[in-house]
Amino acid sequence: MERSLPFYRGLLAHLGPVDEGSIRGERDEVVVYLNLPGGAIGVREARTAAAFDRYATGLHHIAFDAPSREVVDAIAAWLRDEGAEIDGEAGEAGERGYTPGYYAVFFFDPDGLKLEVVHQPKPA
Repeated sequence: MERSLPFYRGLLAHLGPVDEGSIRGERDEVVVYLNLPGGAIGVREARTAAAFDRYATGLHHIAFDAPSREVVDAIAAWLRDEGAEIDGEAGEAGERGYTPGYYAVFFFDPDGLKLEVVHQPKPA
């Protein structure tokens, strides 16, 4: 929580206004919700020592939609300033087999969860 909450606050602030609230989870842990106009994430206190494995069944990575390439670039610069591990610099993701114009940065959060911030042009 000490690493992840500041990281997600900083990341999501680039994507729009963030509203924050917290609850007690089913194991009496604190869960902080960071709400954007288009969705929300919950950050919770750890209750196990297990590491996240993106190759296990379930979640591989999360992508956040950016309103422009400039926002993707700003987030990439912020990630570098934060010392985050980047898995694919900001740019066209065509070499990864994505659609033309798909502009993204791929990176890891403080706990090793793979994330992506992407801008996709609107269809003509």
